Amino acid sequence: MELIDSHCHLDFARIGDLDNILDQCQQLGITRFVVPSVDKHNWHTVLNLSNNYGAIDAAIGIHPYFLSQYNELDQQARLIKAQRDNIVAVGEIGLDGAIDVSLEEQLAVFIPQLKLACELALPIICHAHKAYDPLLKQLRRNPPSAGGVIHGFSGSLVQAQAFIKLGFRLGIGGVITYQRAKKTRQMIAQIGLEHLVLETDAPDMPIAGQQGRSNSPVNILKIAQELALLTEQPIETVAKITTENANRLFSL
Repeated sequence: MELIDSHCHLDFARIGDLDNILDQCQQLGITRFVVPSVDKHNWHTVLNLSNNYGAIDAAIGIHPYFLSQYNELDQQARLIKAQRDNIVAVGEIGLDGAIDVSLEEQLAVFIPQLKLACELALPIICHAHKAYDPLLKQLRRNPPSAGGVIHGFSGSLVQAQAFIKLGFRLGIGGVITYQRAKKTRQMIAQIGLEHLVLETDAPDMPIAGQQGRSNSPVNILKIAQELALLTEQPIETVAKITTENANRLFSL
């Protein structure tokens, strides 16, 4: 049984001993990791990880949390074009309705990255906290030819179907392990596995029972087990389909 963590920040110091974590994951059948960057300060760090570890794949993006007056969009475009064969996605990019940055400022950085992904036929890894409808509006205007994933999806079934119609997968993480997340759990149970990929967002978004601790990619197995319960499918089926989805989406 093979599993893929389609979104984890293995370059963050809070991850801990990376070699030890990768060994633990290998023993659990977690064999591949997509690591999105968040701004210019870790683009090369993430690329170096992908060059040094065969199991790690890099994405290059500017996250809405890390916008500044020096976003270096031109530098980002040059880097992605130069490293096109070593990059699996443009990300982490997106919109956030809960931060003290105007939507206009966020769009000024998001739209060029979206257009770059379209130009290079790369999928996008999309952050969309409390901004699903504005994001849908932009994706309808500039639909990326290679699709992408909506990271940490917790929207409504109608919003899920709208993203799926645009060719997107939904990233399913630790939130489904919380019994109190009833709406998200019910929504996920109604969506076919063919539209989902698994992710931890490690070292953030800890699973139920591990609050206050640094998250780890090893928890992708527990997320898969919970998804199997919610969808009433064998864990082997969940692993097979979500792994195929990630492989196909990121051309792994």
